[in-house]
Amino acid sequence: MAPAACARDLPSDWRAYKQRFVAKDGRVIDSGNGGVSHTEGQGFGMLLAVGADDRETFDKLWQWTQANFARPDSGLLAWRYDPAKTPAVQDPNNATDGDILMAWALLKAAKAWGVEDYATQSETLRAAVLREACTIHAGRRILLPGRLGFIKDDVATLNPSYYVWPALDAFAQFEPLWNDIISDGLDLVAAAAFGPWALPTDWIEVDAAGLVAPATDRPARFGFDAIRVPLYLKMSGRSAELQRFQRYWRETEKPTGWPAWIDTKDNSVAPFALSDGGSAVALRVLDLRQASPASEGDYYSESLRLLTALR
Repeated sequence: MAPAACARDLPSDWRAYKQRFVAKDGRVIDSGNGGVSHTEGQGFGMLLAVGADDRETFDKLWQWTQANFARPDSGLLAWRYDPAKTPAVQDPNNATDGDILMAWALLKAAKAWGVEDYATQSETLRAAVLREACTIHAGRRILLPGRLGFIKDDVATLNPSYYVWPALDAFAQFEPLWNDIISDGLDLVAAAAFGPWALPTDWIEVDAAGLVAPATDRPARFGFDAIRVPLYLKMSGRSAELQRFQRYWRETEKPTGWPAWIDTKDNSVAPFALSDGGSAVALRVLDLRQASPASEGDYYSESLRLLTALR
């Protein structure tokens, strides 16, 4: 089995993660993307803070997010903060996965620490997602990646990794509409089975007839986004949906590990290996967890690695 860094001791790994990627004011820094911040990172950080029982950092993360990303026009959160630009937040659009991650983290925090205000804030954010980023397209109730710009000429562009299944399951206990999103979303992910390994691509398109294909304006890769699809399926206990991913990783492993991505159209692979965090996802999906030293990976790799420790 190729070596990979897997988080066994979340509190210990969380301390190292905070030191490397969380600023004193609560901004999660994407070290692999020019030091920007985004709602995905804030959501990952908040989830990990709850998992490590670190309420102080959780509050800093959420307070920074509200102060810098809040959008009163939609109730959602602007998705990107670039400290090198003025203003630092230039795009008012949201990233729906970031909103979902934070709404889930708030719900988990309310339960963990008995704070009703967290639950109320989660409910408000969930309502905004349902109102602003959820629509009916080709007979399915879909989650748009952002409220603006993802349906054009009757074709919807979607990101399968934005369906954070354990979060949606938790939301469905409060708002039944999430059950339709879950059911239709699972149909979409099942239909997103491309290439010899039947893998989803990072981005997909759904036309007016409901046909699903790789997005035409992006690489047709099972790559940096799509790797979260099997992670979230595993975290939500959906073992049947994991079989194609398990087959792919079992049959393509080499002594050096797995490639960082595979193109579903021509079967070409990345010339570099999957990160420690990506390898940790593969190991968890394969039920082959193993301990290893802390990784020196970047923000995204380490976020994936620590997420595999959450239950």
